[in-house]
Amino acid sequence: MGISIYVDGSGGTNSGFGYFVKETGESFYEKKSDLTNNQAEYLAIIAALNKYSETNEDVTIYSDSKNTVNQLNHEFAINNEELRKLAREAWEIIGKFSKLSIIWVPRKENLAGKMLGS
Repeated sequence: MGISIYVDGSGGTNSGFGYFVKETGESFYEKKSDLTNNQAEYLAIIAALNKYSETNEDVTIYSDSKNTVNQLNHEFAINNEELRKLAREAWEIIGKFSKLSIIWVPRKENLAGKMLGS
């Protein structure tokens, strides 16, 4: 059985990020002010990766940020140094997983977005 983790982040003055685990109902949310949307999306994925980096199960991370998903899957270039740092941090943790997928989903299908109220 795999683990499905839905992540979401929102930038701006009331910014934050978090994730929701479909199988267990576990959720996590952290407020962190003055993030950009992209930074918040990366931090949500990094939080989920860190939480599950020790598991042997198949992990699928779902995000509604096309940009972040494509950058982490090496399909888009990263032109922002701050995001590059976050991507490097994510890739380092991704290396610990034997079976991990990061997949884009439309916003309306992002369970974390609904749960986090963004």
